[in-house]
Amino acid sequence: MQTGFIGLGAMGAHMARNLKRAGFLAGVTNRTAQKAQALALEIDTIAYANPAELAAKVDAIILCVSADADVLSVIDAIMPAARPGLLVIDCSTVSADTARRAEAQLRPLGAAFLDCPVSGGVEGARDAALAIMCGGSAEAFARAKPILDAIGRAVTHMGPTGFGQSTKATNQIMCAGIIQAVAEAMAFAQAEQLPLDKVIETLGKGAGSSWYFVNRAPFMAKDHFPAGFRVRLHDKDLKICRQMAARHGVTLSVIETTLAHYAQLIEGGFGDDDISTIFRLKTALFDPKS
Repeated sequence: MQTGFIGLGAMGAHMARNLKRAGFLAGVTNRTAQKAQALALEIDTIAYANPAELAAKVDAIILCVSADADVLSVIDAIMPAARPGLLVIDCSTVSADTARRAEAQLRPLGAAFLDCPVSGGVEGARDAALAIMCGGSAEAFARAKPILDAIGRAVTHMGPTGFGQSTKATNQIMCAGIIQAVAEAMAFAQAEQLPLDKVIETLGKGAGSSWYFVNRAPFMAKDHFPAGFRVRLHDKDLKICRQMAARHGVTLSVIETTLAHYAQLIEGGFGDDDISTIFRLKTALFDPKS
């Protein structure tokens, strides 16, 4: 299936490159046209002026944008080119309600929609090793599976529309708890004057290890936090999780604590750092003057 890609940020650009390597990519577009033009030149594809022009030329289109309003804006832009058989795959992280709204817009035109948020960070996008959780019809998923296999290592149909985003919300809550625990543990290890490189090497093979520990504890050890998953984006995701939990009449402490910490970090100018920058707040617990 000839596939287009919309949204060429830190993860989207890597995903588009992997689609090109697999022979699926037929073109790209992006809100900032220069990004699309530069990537098109790099990988020898076509940069289209807008989503409708791209959608008119392909069988499937993947979008990976930042927020709910962005997804709905792209869906609106695709609508003039939507037609029976067009497959729209959304790899953004947004609310389940937004996924259902997008699907409802496309369905009368005969176009299929899948919510397929991803997890694995920039590294997973680069290495085509993403975990992809999908919501939508089984037929649409079967059509999308070869495309998604080109960008992910674990591709799972979770159920009807919205179930992909609900699964991703579950993941984001887990990430909040894990990054909190890793940052506290690393701050403790540093306060104990342990050799942090050896801590990471040894405990990375222990029962308490996780992807975040192995891949983000080195950032903490170096006190350097290049954007892999920005604080601002996880903050946005956790606010979606908060809203979803509230519908059950529940407040989840890991969400509230992490959002409070992110508010401090954003106010301090660290909103575009990787979320492992929460380590800054944990080290301050051991040295309040720092």
